[in-house]
Amino acid sequence: MANTHSYRRPAFSFRDPAGAVFRTKTRVFRYISSSAFSTLKEFLSSPIAQELIASRKLVSTWTANEDPDLLDLLRSCHPLCEPEGQIVEHERIWFPSYPYEWPPEMLFSAGKLTLDLAEISLKQGFGLKDATPYNILFRGPYPIFVDVLSFEKRDPGHAAWLPYAQFLSTFILPLLMNKYFRMRLDQIFLSDAGGLAPETVYHFCTWPQRLRPPFLTTVSLPTWLGRRMKAGNHEQLYRSRGQQDPEKARFILECQFRYLRRLLHTVRPPQTESTWSSYTKHLSYTDEEFQEKNKWVATWACKIAPQKVLDLGCNTGHFSELVARGGAQVVATDLDPVVVGETWRRAARANLNILPLVVNIAHPTPPVGWRNAEYSSFLERATGQFDLILMLALLHHLLVTERVPLVEIVNMAAELTTSYAVIEFVSKDDPLFRQLTRGREALHAAFTQQAFEAACWQRFQIVDKRPVKGPLRSLYFLKKI
Repeated sequence: MANTHSYRRPAFSFRDPAGAVFRTKTRVFRYISSSAFSTLKEFLSSPIAQELIASRKLVSTWTANEDPDLLDLLRSCHPLCEPEGQIVEHERIWFPSYPYEWPPEMLFSAGKLTLDLAEISLKQGFGLKDATPYNILFRGPYPIFVDVLSFEKRDPGHAAWLPYAQFLSTFILPLLMNKYFRMRLDQIFLSDAGGLAPETVYHFCTWPQRLRPPFLTTVSLPTWLGRRMKAGNHEQLYRSRGQQDPEKARFILECQFRYLRRLLHTVRPPQTESTWSSYTKHLSYTDEEFQEKNKWVATWACKIAPQKVLDLGCNTGHFSELVARGGAQVVATDLDPVVVGETWRRAARANLNILPLVVNIAHPTPPVGWRNAEYSSFLERATGQFDLILMLALLHHLLVTERVPLVEIVNMAAELTTSYAVIEFVSKDDPLFRQLTRGREALHAAFTQQAFEAACWQRFQIVDKRPVKGPLRSLYFLKKI
């Protein structure tokens, strides 16, 4: 008899009537309706699907038929499941992430993969029926497509890509708003998973912008045409228009994909700088001090050989790279999309297993979606998932800028790690600490190195400590009690 408690989890993906996804702590299942299973089976057995799986661009999928009670259990969680349906199992992507946690560079990479799959699937007579970044997760810095039900048999005579407008709303327009108006992706996707409508972007544009590419074709014309369509015949607008010649239809589709690819490159995120871009080294340490800090983090990481590491406040990812080169899987977070984007570029260039995310740990990503159950919070995904966490040059920001009590910071560190933590102590006499206080030093009079150590001893054993900037900054190597 199956262990019912291990499966009784709500569906975290249910918007496709052809199936729903269920996730346990260690496994990922997808219910497939009987009407959709034959198409999925045909696609997964095709050479194109096998090639995509082998190249790690498509999630591995197999029939989960070893547990006869599984379908009944999943049906109890999701009323649309039918007895004739099938259950498949996917490889588990270790740390799921969502578009509102990505820097724009990762959304651009996900858009490229979506177009790649749309073009490749044409060769086998399939098409993508969805074009949303929520169909994509990241394995380290590389995107992987996980919604196998998005592939469907296409009508050879049909010349329109139905998700065209969806691709614009969830990839092109968010990247356009980020590039030209500095709108963050979390501002877009946390308020609406469907991205942006052309009419919304239109109001941000000046008249000269509205008349120039890429705004003219992606924003202005759809907005003007939409106004004219409001009083028109919508039945004509949405009527299927097939082509008699399959070769001509395929040619038109390929032209659409090439156009979208050019458009995507037009809104490609530029390399920019921010206040935090050079913070880690040049604003805080001399070269000698930085090398001392680097030496001790490397020494301790080598000693414990962590498998999974969380780097909180990663900046441009120097220390994430250090532990990733030792073989660790790293989730690297920072509140600044610019430095997280640079971390992604460095990880991708060096082929390092680093997943960079835009997360402010003082205000971490909440649960999102229907009944707050579709996409879990960052802390739910992160708690107890790491055998080492790094909190380097972060403590003073949480204490001063966010006004988080010291004991709460230490408790959070203990909840996130299963084994070890490296935390950098920053004295209230440190110039940057004083700069953050802005004359309110009295609020932190009780914050001393002795108070910090006392707080650590509540949840950790202090294995080692090393000064890296005289008496102003020290690294602490902690083991969870």
